[in-house]
Amino acid sequence: MRNKKPDIQWLIQKKGKKDVAVSEEMFPIEISKIARRFHRQIPGFKMSPLRGLSQLAQMLGVGGIWVKDEAVRLELNSFKVLGGSFAIYRFIQEKLGLKDGQMTYDYLISDEVRNKLGEITFASATDGNHGRGIAWAASKLRHKSMIYVHSETSQPRIDAIKSYGATVKVIDGNYDDAVRQIVVDAEKNGWEIVSDTSWEGYTTVPMWIMQGYSTMMAEIQEQFAAQGIIKPTHVFVQAGVGALAASVTGYYHSLFGQAAPQCIVVAPENAACLYHSAKQGDNRPHNVTGSLDTIMAGLACGEPSPIAWKILNNVVDCFVACPDYIAAKGMRIYATPLAGDPFIISGESGAVTLGALVAILKENGVEELRKFLNINEDSQILFINTEGNTDPVQFRQIIWEGANPVPPEYWTDLSR
Repeated sequence: MRNKKPDIQWLIQKKGKKDVAVSEEMFPIEISKIARRFHRQIPGFKMSPLRGLSQLAQMLGVGGIWVKDEAVRLELNSFKVLGGSFAIYRFIQEKLGLKDGQMTYDYLISDEVRNKLGEITFASATDGNHGRGIAWAASKLRHKSMIYVHSETSQPRIDAIKSYGATVKVIDGNYDDAVRQIVVDAEKNGWEIVSDTSWEGYTTVPMWIMQGYSTMMAEIQEQFAAQGIIKPTHVFVQAGVGALAASVTGYYHSLFGQAAPQCIVVAPENAACLYHSAKQGDNRPHNVTGSLDTIMAGLACGEPSPIAWKILNNVVDCFVACPDYIAAKGMRIYATPLAGDPFIISGESGAVTLGALVAILKENGVEELRKFLNINEDSQILFINTEGNTDPVQFRQIIWEGANPVPPEYWTDLSR
């Protein structure tokens, strides 16, 4: 007999009219144009594809499933380079007192800029992809980078960061411990922190990072327009500290206001700091503690970014927390597509949103959430595959060996 109790947790934000003022302030349309203009100048840069999974959409009874595939963004297998590179661009621009029209990519990497700036070390804490993006951007601009990772970070992720010339230091504890330590060490050594999470007195760089992600959102809207779609009806976005989720939801609420798509934020159950914050009901960010143990390394964060939370608390429709097998299932669905659908390589953090959708539509006990979201044959659902195969060992264990299997009581019932 199928288990009646769902294995995902959710919290519906029962709001009337949403407060979109923060979204409009942080993501004015002009900022995505500036970010995109900069990113387009990077050698090898091109728009990542928006892939349609029409056969899967038909099987699930929805109008369309669309996946922005960031696994092929530049050479980095992740969207993170968009934020890190734009933040460094903004930092140098501010340092030199230049306007956007004066800040070409060629000028950024010129000897003139190098001589004016002197030697800079850009520093950050990371679960993998953000640090790799910072190391890549710093190396392109001929600067040093110092990246702190936590003790559970896999060797392939560390090696990927080192491949761009970064010095990598492993810190005991979890991601949040690495963040706290690099703040101390950066102050001592004169490093420039480029972090995608914020804290008291440190908000400008995280804002730049989130604005850098808006290049991806502008591309998505252009790609939807080519399909005759004005906007998605539902957006599923994964979250660690909340920077990407705030960028995606903030962009759509800045662009469409009260008519924005329904936004569903998904996190691993052992590191669901945003879900936990929403559950407290006091409109403030709250931390979760412990090992934050999850296969979704890029989402293993216990402390929300306060500036991201300011957006998310005001506009997100639903927060969801998922067990690891939901992400593993999403990876396998992407990797074994129905005939006619594209093959997508997705890492653990990239695939959890698709796994969550299937659970919401097919599991028993999720009727309240299913009714609230009202996903039907007219729904156009957007996902962002935030990473490709960034940890080859774990990827093979999940896809080849069947690691993190779905418990039999939660197997998908395709008869309904």
